Amino acid sequence: MTIPRRSWRAAGTLVAATVVGLTGSILSAGPAAAHTPTWDVTCSEVTVDLTYYTPDAPNTVTVTVDGKDLLPTKTFGKEFSTKLTLPEHSEKLTVRLVVKDGSEGGKYSYEDEKTADVCEGETPTPPPTEPTPTEPTPTESAPSETPGTETPEPSDTPSGAPSESAPAVPAPSGSTPPLAETGSSSATPVIGGAALAVLLAGGGILWAVRKRRTT
Repeated sequence: MTIPRRSWRAAGTLVAATVVGLTGSILSAGPAAAHTPTWDVTCSEVTVDLTYYTPDAPNTVTVTVDGKDLLPTKTFGKEFSTKLTLPEHSEKLTVRLVVKDGSEGGKYSYEDEKTADVCEGETPTPPPTEPTPTEPTPTESAPSETPGTETPEPSDTPSGAPSESAPAVPAPSGSTPPLAETGSSSATPVIGGAALAVLLAGGGILWAVRKRRTT
């Protein structure tokens, strides 16, 4: 049986077209798959691998842990690879990767979040509990043993009784002379005469002295 040449040519053309189509599909799908970042998170570290990005574009990558920078924004070119150590933690951490494609349109930009579990051997720390407020116990002030002022003890003897050391009031003696009488005494005329004689003598002496001075 002889196969016409036209049939061979048609079959060859179909195979060539199929090969070209498959090759174009692989080539077009390759860069798109390569732009997907590869990263992994364990309990202790973060691994990031970025490949086949536009070399001349300002591509950036950032890694944060619970909102804090683990890898501050860093610019890279065609590819970027790093391994970051997570801080010690007793609770699960939220790790976030942000990749921005600097080429026109930025269609290969990427954002994703993963959780870092607690490593074995590290016990989770329970959340702190607020202390219960306690009411202060009132303290009673003890009275002072020695008061500032001592109260005098009452005396055994009443205050009305005379003290033993007070001098006794002397009793009136029977030999005390009687008080002078208020009436006129019998010696009054004698005293009056003597006084008159003294006045007269003094007047005479004064007159004699004046007379001598005059002579």
